Amino acid sequence: MRITRVYTRAGDKGSTKLVGGIDVSKDDARIEAYGTVDELNSIIGLARTFCTRSDADTSRIEEMLARVQNDLFEVGADLATRPDDRWEGMHRVGDAEAEQLETWCDELNEDLGPLEEFILPGGGPVGAFLQQGRTVCRRAERRVVTLIRVEEADVAGCLRYLNRLSDFLFVLGRWAAKQCGEPEFLWQRREPRKS
Repeated sequence: MRITRVYTRAGDKGSTKLVGGIDVSKDDARIEAYGTVDELNSIIGLARTFCTRSDADTSRIEEMLARVQNDLFEVGADLATRPDDRWEGMHRVGDAEAEQLETWCDELNEDLGPLEEFILPGGGPVGAFLQQGRTVCRRAERRVVTLIRVEEADVAGCLRYLNRLSDFLFVLGRWAAKQCGEPEFLWQRREPRKS
């Protein structure tokens, strides 16, 4: 694919094209879904950028996030493509990618202590961006649920992947904090008020 010009002026009136050329409003359920996935991918890009600035060995984090970013691009393509416009051999993210995330979660969790309290988002720059990514991933998940409800869209694989990805980003955020020597912030429960 070669893009010679970024701007098209086609969206100046609030519409855009899906894969296949159909015009839809920029607040269409499909646009909301893949737009949120794109936002998530950008946050993961920030986490990767801060990995390169860390003194710690973040090569494993970088390797996993590179795979996730490519998967998210394919999730976005799936969400941007109506069933009639899918092409032969189009890769659709689903069970295999979700299972990979589960495997990574299990491996990383072996290095982490048990959670004894809720943690607050943080854990250094890499961990914090991964925790932010987790929250945007949950929003992407909600947008996909809306798409399924509104269009009865066949994107269950995307939904399953995003559900696992939010869990993975939580675990990876904790693991990244540990790798980078950053503290986790625990939720400090307040004592019940006396009446």
